[in-house]
Amino acid sequence: MTLVPLAYLASTFLSLLGNSIAAVALPLIVLQVTGSALGAGAVAAATAIPAILAGLFAGVIIDRINRRTASIASDVISALAVAALPVLDLVWGLNLGWFVIMGIIGALGDVPGMTARETLLPAIVRHGRWSAERLIGVREALGAIAILLGPALAGVLLVTLDGTGVLWVTAATSLCAALMTMLLPRRVGDISVEAPSGASGWAQLREGWRVLAGSPFLIATTSLSLLSVLVLASMQALILPVYFTLEGKPGLLGLVLSALAAGMLVGGALYAVAGARGSRRGWFLAGLLGSTAGFALIGALPSVWIVLVGAGVMGLAAGLFNSLIGVLMIERIPEAVRGRILGTQNAVLTAAPPVGIVLAAGLTEYAGVAVAAAVLASLWLVALMVGLTARSLRSLDPVAETDVG
Repeated sequence: MTLVPLAYLASTFLSLLGNSIAAVALPLIVLQVTGSALGAGAVAAATAIPAILAGLFAGVIIDRINRRTASIASDVISALAVAALPVLDLVWGLNLGWFVIMGIIGALGDVPGMTARETLLPAIVRHGRWSAERLIGVREALGAIAILLGPALAGVLLVTLDGTGVLWVTAATSLCAALMTMLLPRRVGDISVEAPSGASGWAQLREGWRVLAGSPFLIATTSLSLLSVLVLASMQALILPVYFTLEGKPGLLGLVLSALAAGMLVGGALYAVAGARGSRRGWFLAGLLGSTAGFALIGALPSVWIVLVGAGVMGLAAGLFNSLIGVLMIERIPEAVRGRILGTQNAVLTAAPPVGIVLAAGLTEYAGVAVAAAVLASLWLVALMVGLTARSLRSLDPVAETDVG
């Protein structure tokens, strides 16, 4: 059924597009309403911990109920939390407290929604007649398009709509994502392996952690993803803005971020077309070594234009690497604990950017931006060593779903 993958991809794209718009628009709206840059930071900080906790514990629920239903519910929660802000603005007027409260409620939908959508992937492959490589490659490419379009749309909407009116658009994208998921047959979200009837939520959560901790493959791939997100987020959010400001060319920052997203678009599209052919180890090494080259070019900060090239290389490698990892997650995470493992991974990856940004800020403040960039880029060398030496990553051929060692 062609409808199954198309509806799934449309839902994924709309959700990512809404998040991309909100990432730009919401801090600016908070700043306009409160008049304080600290207020925007307070909203981000206040919602970080609930998002991480929601990611951890939502996996238990996602492993118990229909995963299509879980995805729909998460998108609806996100939509309502965002739509509540312009309503509150009309009725009582917004303040920092309302932004924090709605941000926390929205966090209860965002990471669980991401997890629920990812748990559907094996069923989408089974019911949709698309290969896992094609599905994941297209998903990564669409994610890159959302990253490219989101900031531009946010800028246009902030100019054409008054204040919190922009938030109606972001709420609508989440609601439309839920509607697209509703087009999927209910059986797509059915869980083939039931959880033990007498097991408590805590026991099920610990079981998921036990499976994750007991799999060298999952530990290795989670570590690689964690280091990638930590280094890339710190470069993107702090190192590069400071560098371009010092160089007197802050306007080029957007071009570098566009090069990163364009590279991801090409990498995802390439994997969608050719990922099923050739050696998986070859694709893995291309992503791993390409990421190393990209981080080296960016971390050295040799010139503005070389940094631009490094961003493109990094994006291309990330598109390949993330696509392959997505396919391996479909094959190697047991169905019975898929929600808990993916929820834990997403929670960890959600916590990585603020950690990286704080680390980058401290290094930049006390050692300078060049030293900070070099130190953060060198962290990827740990990932390089893991990728090259881990025995669990030497053979990436298809395996039975329950074999995650």
